[in-house]
Amino acid sequence: MEESKWLELMERLGFDSNIETYLKLQSHYDKKHRHYHNSSHINATLKNLEQVKHLANDYNALEIALWFHDAIYKVFSSGNELNSANWASQFLKINKAQDNFIENVHRLIMATLHNTVFYDNDERLIVDIDLSILGSHGELYNKFELWVGREYKLIPGFIYKKKRKKILEGFLARKRIYSHEYFFEKFEESARKNIRNTIDSL
Repeated sequence: MEESKWLELMERLGFDSNIETYLKLQSHYDKKHRHYHNSSHINATLKNLEQVKHLANDYNALEIALWFHDAIYKVFSSGNELNSANWASQFLKINKAQDNFIENVHRLIMATLHNTVFYDNDERLIVDIDLSILGSHGELYNKFELWVGREYKLIPGFIYKKKRKKILEGFLARKRIYSHEYFFEKFEESARKNIRNTIDSL
């Protein structure tokens, strides 16, 4: 994760540099058990956000949400998104951000649970960005599945395969995986192909 991008965001928000928070985030994303939910994933989401800046209602809220959205990641925890959102909220409160901005960032991070329907433009956008890996070219997608599998290596193989298949089938059951036309046109077809191939191999 680029320190310069963090500093640019802090400046736009009118905050101090908060380098200590940047370093803390970096240390969380660089933990050894993170094979996918790491700095490379954050870099990829930030790059995708830059490419669709024109689609965002609140670009700064989306960017800070992406920096924090996987900050807390424990494989067997169901509270990762909530804990990450709470950390972001605490950080923003300390920096005296406005309440509506804090609430917006918290809501955006919670949207990455991917378990409900979203109507807000930026909620749909952050979800599309987070799921863009599903539509990546075959080689990268295969690495993604490998990395996710490694994060769950302590789970018996037959249980992991069953749960993974259920998650992937849930994406296929959706009318659309991607809400915004940009992501739909770019990734929908390849995402469905990748997912079907993975299900067949489980």
